[in-house]
Amino acid sequence: MTGMNHIAILPILIPMAAAIANLFMGDHRSNRRMIGLNLGFGFLLVIVSALLLVVLTQSGTSAAAVYPLGNWPVPFGIVLVADRLAAMMVLTTSILSLAALAYASARWHSRGPNFFPLFHALVMGLNGAFLTGDLFNLFVFFELLLAASYGLALHGGGRNRVRAAMHYIVINLVASFLFLIGVALIYGTTGTLNMADIARAVPLIAPEDRGLFEAGAGVLGVAFLIKAGAWPLHFWLPNTYSAAAPPVAALFAVMTKVGFYAILRLWTLVFANGSGAEVAFGQNVLFVIGIATVAYGSIGALSCKALDRLASYLILVSAGTLLLAVAYNSPGVTTGALYYLVVATFAAGALFLLKDVIDQVLPAEAQVLAVSLELYGDEEEAIDEDQEVSRTIPAAATILSWCFAVAALVMAGLPPLSGFIAKFAMISAALNAENGPTAATWWLTGAFIFSGLFVLISMVRNGINIFWTSLPEDNTMRLRILEIGPIVALLALCVLMSVAAGPAMTYFAETAAFIHAPLGYIETVLPAEAAS
Repeated sequence: MTGMNHIAILPILIPMAAAIANLFMGDHRSNRRMIGLNLGFGFLLVIVSALLLVVLTQSGTSAAAVYPLGNWPVPFGIVLVADRLAAMMVLTTSILSLAALAYASARWHSRGPNFFPLFHALVMGLNGAFLTGDLFNLFVFFELLLAASYGLALHGGGRNRVRAAMHYIVINLVASFLFLIGVALIYGTTGTLNMADIARAVPLIAPEDRGLFEAGAGVLGVAFLIKAGAWPLHFWLPNTYSAAAPPVAALFAVMTKVGFYAILRLWTLVFANGSGAEVAFGQNVLFVIGIATVAYGSIGALSCKALDRLASYLILVSAGTLLLAVAYNSPGVTTGALYYLVVATFAAGALFLLKDVIDQVLPAEAQVLAVSLELYGDEEEAIDEDQEVSRTIPAAATILSWCFAVAALVMAGLPPLSGFIAKFAMISAALNAENGPTAATWWLTGAFIFSGLFVLISMVRNGINIFWTSLPEDNTMRLRILEIGPIVALLALCVLMSVAAGPAMTYFAETAAFIHAPLGYIETVLPAEAAS
């Protein structure tokens, strides 16, 4: 792996180079060469991210690419660590960002200044947060992605968008302040900010300092929960995501996963494999928060009549589902959760883009249950056998309805698609645990089943409102390739993951096993003498 360690920094360098190139070339919004250049950077990032995942997969279960910046010795210098979990998150982000970038290139990039450099800066921050091996660098990448997201949340202007973005900025500034406090307390008790070194140092903390360390971990956890959109710290998310420009909202679908990733990484490294008070620290609270988030997101989805706001609440449901999986602390449940993370992120991103396309091609005065005189004629009028009873549904409407149906099946967790496979894997692992089903098992199972039912009801109701409607008189519905293409691609990946569920589950199972056995991560990152 030594010769391939340099690949760990490429998912950060590529979007950084893209942002710099855009700044040097200026804000030429209608320049096709600029669009081609940015799409080229997006494709390159996907290729490099896929290569990173393939290299790690072929190098063994416990493989990780470690890149010490400046060749400073670990744990004193900044280090990037690309293991299977980080590679999976980077590839998911890269694919979603390419889809959002392609969609934005059709028209949304020209609605405001500097869209492309802000977009690439956000992707750089996301990839850096997934790849970093120390808390301080995690804070730096957090601030980078948040600074870029502030500009993107305001992209396109408008009163509602500005109001929601201001709310979003204030909340995240508070989260950043809490992040710093938590990092300071952890450094004061462990003397290090390297994640692997923190895991090594925690068992050696003096009993009188244990409370201070747990206070720091708790404050840091609150900052992560705000970013993850967990109840009751979620109130910024529905308004911000539904008000943002569609390609921005689609990319934001992966931003809540940064909070989940940070919790999963630190929980499994520091607490999950301890004993007594260590393993119990925060677990029950995290489980209750997960249940509450799933419940709130499900009820919120039932109340939504707009597809973009519905997608925002579905992100809350997915956030609660992932938090439940972390709190359950089982490799089998984590396996299903990682599978669910990927497909739920793609489906939610596709929904934000789909809503914008639907607004363009379907009439605004949609009539619910449009069994109308316009389509079928007056009921007293005799119908000739040769007379066309109903006009042909345009191909564009057919494509949109199929996309909506696939997204609905994935988000609701219905067979045969990947959302069902993910939830089934989590429930099955919980029911077949060595100690048998517990009360937590039934809470987790009930949350997944009832949330799926609520999501299905809300998606079906919105589908009826959107597609069971009067069509344009001239049947002229046009779809742009740059807009419908990314939606189809994201949902096709969800279907493909259903078809290739076996290999995908094998990868996620090996990833979960590595996560829940943190000694491999520690020994890979730290020198042998530090880990001993």
